[in-house]
Amino acid sequence: MSALARPDWAKALVVVVIWGLNFVVMKWGLATLSPLLLCALRFIAASLPLLLFVPRPRNLPWSLLAAYGLAQGVGQFGLLFTGMRLGMPAGMASVVLQTQAFITLLLAAALLGERPQRWQWWGLAVATLGLLAIGSAHGDSARDMTLAGFLMTVGAAALWATSNLLTRHAARHGPYEPVPFIVWSSLFPVVPLLLLSAWLEGDMAAQLAAFGWRELAVVGYLAGLSTLVGYGLWTRLLQRYPASTVAPLSLLVPVVGLLSALLLLGERPSALQWLGTAGVLLGMVVNQFGGRWRRRA
Repeated sequence: MSALARPDWAKALVVVVIWGLNFVVMKWGLATLSPLLLCALRFIAASLPLLLFVPRPRNLPWSLLAAYGLAQGVGQFGLLFTGMRLGMPAGMASVVLQTQAFITLLLAAALLGERPQRWQWWGLAVATLGLLAIGSAHGDSARDMTLAGFLMTVGAAALWATSNLLTRHAARHGPYEPVPFIVWSSLFPVVPLLLLSAWLEGDMAAQLAAFGWRELAVVGYLAGLSTLVGYGLWTRLLQRYPASTVAPLSLLVPVVGLLSALLLLGERPSALQWLGTAGVLLGMVVNQFGGRWRRRA
């Protein structure tokens, strides 16, 4: 296994911190903006200002860019933002969303014929128990995690897994630059999100009229740092190092997410939620490192 060079360690930690803080920033944005409108503004900022300067990845078909953009934009983030608005705490969202790794495993087995290893099934089982513990700890007040918010976040994880498979399909068309891919695919969820926001949320004009520096900073963070910088650096690392070296670092994202939500939002998970979090993280560790443990045994 190739070890990360010191500058690349710094890049990886920057991504982990950006993505971990991402959930707190989402909560701040959702305090004044509706979920689908915030999501639309994120993808507008990540695409429209850059289309004239960033060339389209010519080896990728429009249909693939559209499919990825809709799965990630309308599906993953539309559900995630809505779930957080409906009562999913930022810290718990950072944990539950990581179950995308196991949903990707199941989808790859069902759609691509890939056969998961025994330790991956064990990891999935442990993580599922943790997820059930988190889900059973929901409450009814605005300070608690709601069942609706939890289910929306699980749905967001499923759509993230779908976009993972689309990314793998894109690789079959040859090498591509990550930033142009995300810029051009970010164009496709904009209109559907705006239409859904106008239909379901209804107060778009009033929200835009009250748009201020706080909202601008939130959208800038979500579009510039989380989407373009985070995705770009992470993909570069995956291009330079084996996935087995880079992927385990994503385990640190929910750690940063939990700590930042505790410090910045005052979120304090219950004992059952901590137990479920431990189960999800342990399942992810087994999934990532089970093969190495077996080879050493």
